[in-house]
Amino acid sequence: MRTALLQSSGRPGSVAENLKVLDEAAGRAAAAGSALLVAPEMFLTGYAIGGDIARLAEPADGDSADAIAEITSRHGLAIAYGYPERDGETVFNSAQLISADGTRLANYRKTHLFGRFERDHFTPGEKPVVQAEVDGLTVGLMICYDVEFPENVRAHALAGTDLLVVPTAQMHPFQFVAESLVPVRAFENQMYVAYVNRVGQEGEFEFVGLSALAGPDGIARARAGRGEQLVLADVDPAHLAASREANPYLKDRRPGLYGSLV
Repeated sequence: MRTALLQSSGRPGSVAENLKVLDEAAGRAAAAGSALLVAPEMFLTGYAIGGDIARLAEPADGDSADAIAEITSRHGLAIAYGYPERDGETVFNSAQLISADGTRLANYRKTHLFGRFERDHFTPGEKPVVQAEVDGLTVGLMICYDVEFPENVRAHALAGTDLLVVPTAQMHPFQFVAESLVPVRAFENQMYVAYVNRVGQEGEFEFVGLSALAGPDGIARARAGRGEQLVLADVDPAHLAASREANPYLKDRRPGLYGSLV
């Protein structure tokens, strides 16, 4: 399954402009044969927008979800994107996956909030594994800091995730996460990981780019630089099956020894 990674910070503070950026990227991705387009964490609104987070937050089935469903249907590919989700008076840092026919497939709320900024603006989610099927693959959702917890990713591996989609807002000086940790997570859990970042200066944060699609062999199939970029790479089910046979981490686990971890 060809997967497109949209490395961009869009236009912080403007939902309308970010929908235009997403529409244009979806057109390019679909023309290149992609079945899935992934946008970064909080792509719909921007990340470092302070009090505007609560003002711009929308329900999972809100107007922007409808607009993105129209984009997926028109271009014929699925889209995963980050956004601030409003549920009553509560705001979550969320990621939603919408299918190529406009169906809302999955919605995930970030479970591990990073730093005071996020804890000031969001409530953490409570469901660690959220999945849906896209083109015959089991796609899991996670957001940024979540992938840095090995237990989180292992839970996805045990639940059968083939491709873990991680919209992110990875900032300086933590670029080693994109460069080193993400490929290791893919290898130790025998899955593909699509890690899709923001770029440039935004408020107090400098986002480092370096988006990647890492394979189960720990090799990045595609790697973006530090600027705005659309990168493409393939998720190969046959390669995934062969790698899992050659690297049987999940079969060789001894869960009875791990009780102290919890």
